[in-house]
Amino acid sequence: MPRIENLPLWARPLFPFLHWLPRVNRGSVRADAMAGLTGALVALPQGVAFATIAGMPPEYGLYAGMIPAIIAALFGSSWHLVSGPTTAASIVLFSVLAPHAEPGSAQYVSLALTLTFLVGLIQIVMGLARLGTLVNFISHSVVTGFTAGAAILIATNQVKHFTGLAVPRGASFSDTWSQVFNHLAEIQPGIFAVGLATLLLGVAVKHWRPQWPYMIVAMLGGSALAAALSAWKGVALPTVGALPAVLPPLSAPHLDAENIRAVASGVVAVTLLALTEAVSIARALAARSGQHVDGNQEFVGQGLSNLFGSFFSGYVATGSFNRSGVNYAAGARTPLAAMLAGLFLLVLVLFVAPWAQYLPNAAMAGILFLVAWGLIDFAEIFHVLKTSRAESAILLSTFASTLFLTLEEAIILGVLMSLSLYLSRTSKPQVRVRVPNPHSSKRKFTDAANAPECPQLRFVRIDGSVFFGATSHIREALAEQDQRHPEQKHVAIVAHGINFLDLAGAHFLAEEAKARRERGGGLYFIGIKDTVQEQLAESGALKDIGGANLFDSKTEAIAEVFRRLNPRVCADCTARVFRECGAQRPPA
Repeated sequence: MPRIENLPLWARPLFPFLHWLPRVNRGSVRADAMAGLTGALVALPQGVAFATIAGMPPEYGLYAGMIPAIIAALFGSSWHLVSGPTTAASIVLFSVLAPHAEPGSAQYVSLALTLTFLVGLIQIVMGLARLGTLVNFISHSVVTGFTAGAAILIATNQVKHFTGLAVPRGASFSDTWSQVFNHLAEIQPGIFAVGLATLLLGVAVKHWRPQWPYMIVAMLGGSALAAALSAWKGVALPTVGALPAVLPPLSAPHLDAENIRAVASGVVAVTLLALTEAVSIARALAARSGQHVDGNQEFVGQGLSNLFGSFFSGYVATGSFNRSGVNYAAGARTPLAAMLAGLFLLVLVLFVAPWAQYLPNAAMAGILFLVAWGLIDFAEIFHVLKTSRAESAILLSTFASTLFLTLEEAIILGVLMSLSLYLSRTSKPQVRVRVPNPHSSKRKFTDAANAPECPQLRFVRIDGSVFFGATSHIREALAEQDQRHPEQKHVAIVAHGINFLDLAGAHFLAEEAKARRERGGGLYFIGIKDTVQEQLAESGALKDIGGANLFDSKTEAIAEVFRRLNPRVCADCTARVFRECGAQRPPA
């Protein structure tokens, strides 16, 4: 088997499965097969529901969970992400296409396939252009809050099936729970009993028999209880219902000017939503499993899944929270589980779909309650809340917006807050005054508060990039220091912590050097990195600063700058900060 490291860089996105194939063994195949079967069973009712939300014929929700799931797993990077139709993607699809065609009509389906093809194409281009690094700006707090909120939404969406209450389809989080609390007396005992029994059976099996497939056992147990209630008490429980036993027919997107014009306005929105949703879910699960997710490869995998899906009667597919959560909770070890889930769904549609009429919705709701609970990372939430106010604000805002706004708005809000925090931190690098420690044999630098300062020379350590967003903060910090010690006209910047310098930063340093020379002092750099020095040279700032003012070590810098200090001030100084001060006798 060829190793992916031996392939040229341009070919690696086409063979990502070489990363995880060596991990496949008899034990992993057994675990992946069980997880895949569980995921396929969950996908049966969900596919029909999502297709209805999207305005598509019910079977198209199943088609979107077959071939796209296989392709996305094969060409993605996540071990646990399962692609298919989702609530958010279905809602956005409906909002884009409904003004142009009657939902469920042949024209509507044609537009959906065209939209799916274009979305896949753009996703592939973005992945090959390596724009997947954009997801690195999604902080872990965003992912944690988003995951917790989505988990509660999963449970909320199942409340009507768990209780038998007539909650309107598409009701919001607040409307759903308001409906529940206002109609507690109307809860159907039989439905509630089946849902609760399924939930408790799943918890019991997971706790006492962890080697058993607890979700399938719980599902079968709930179905058996529903059958018993129907036989003995005459209780009729709503079921998933019989599904069409057909394979996805071949299809082709109609790329004529009229179709493209009709869907063009929604292509970018659907693309960004689908990618953000998929990568956010992949990262959330990767954080739980300790895996690294390649954003670029996920873009390519998602793009190929939609491209192939448009030729197999699938509409826009992306990472599914429900199916991915089930996949992870069921013990999946490799992407083979997601591929098997797509294959099992093909088989189930042919042989088992008609039997879905005996699977109660309440039992499925109990299973999804288990999934939702497992997605909430309580330990991480408490850790963030205790350690960082800024990260806590991001987590709580993302969590709340997931519940009360649309899913895409919640993600965008969390990303913007995370990006704002990043920009705030990078635009305020640490600017600390340092002095040689007189109690250290090597005179290592310490904070100025712990030792005396030289009255003429100040050492300032800058930790962070000097770019256009940070120059104002650095200028203000230096000005504040000058106000406290105006006699310190010479400033030596300890530059070990400066990793990057842009044109604005270089211009600022050049102006600072010229200004200090005009006041009879100077600006010096200690330990500046080669890359930063090159950036100074390329910008022309090095000419204004002077190459002679760049030093490799503090010893070299002090020896040279000391000769430039005012000897009359040194003669009256009692601080004796430097070894060179020993040559200057204190006044009698």
